[in-house]
Amino acid sequence: MDITSPRQSGILDIARREGRVTVDDLSGRFGVTPQTIRKDLNELCDRQLLKRIHGGAMFPTGASNLRYDARRGMAADAKRRIGLRVGALIPNNSSAILNIGTTTEQVAMALRAHDGLMVVTNNLNVVNILRDAPGVRVMIAGGTLRAFDGGIVGDATVEFLSGFKVDYAVIGASAIDPEDGTVLDYDHAEVHAARTILTHARRTILVADAMKFERTAPVRIARLTDVDIFVTDRPPPDAVLDLCADSGVRVEVADTEEDPTP
Repeated sequence: MDITSPRQSGILDIARREGRVTVDDLSGRFGVTPQTIRKDLNELCDRQLLKRIHGGAMFPTGASNLRYDARRGMAADAKRRIGLRVGALIPNNSSAILNIGTTTEQVAMALRAHDGLMVVTNNLNVVNILRDAPGVRVMIAGGTLRAFDGGIVGDATVEFLSGFKVDYAVIGASAIDPEDGTVLDYDHAEVHAARTILTHARRTILVADAMKFERTAPVRIARLTDVDIFVTDRPPPDAVLDLCADSGVRVEVADTEEDPTP
């Protein structure tokens, strides 16, 4: 569910920057009553975009991930622009693996008009997006289906993915450490599949919006230096830009829709 209230969007921005917000402070900042702020916080917490604490709310970090429909609503426009940019990077008559994640689903949307494309995926949502695209052939991984997000994981998934060598791999992440560029996620089984994907492609693309630099997660996928292209929606922190420059990682900032072709 997308956030429709500009005030709620502003509350989320403050929570991301400061870690937590209070009813009294927000009431003063936005010039509304505490009751109005409490209603906003209750709605944001019901969507699992914030976590309720005494007197306010905090931005969720650490070992627990957000509900999948809540993640889909966060940074929705940024993810769409990232998807368009990656769609321009992947040519017709090629092959690609797309893993689990709301941003990779936006990449799938951008690939619907491609021709002669083979897509391998362990993401049931990607399958549904591409199933009627006339120029795209979809290969679906076997394994255990996670009902809450449509991801397919497990040993059978890894074995299936290991049988391919594609032109492009597109992976997402739940968090990126802004100091050393470690790419992180929450689920070890999902990470195992992502690592396999990275080693079975000629070119690797990481897709992550700028909010991922403000979150943490416990399981390491790789480092930014392990991918070829990093596509995001805003310029990364200077330390990350330096790391990418030193390692030859190409950074693509999808900040406009005027011309997604590099």
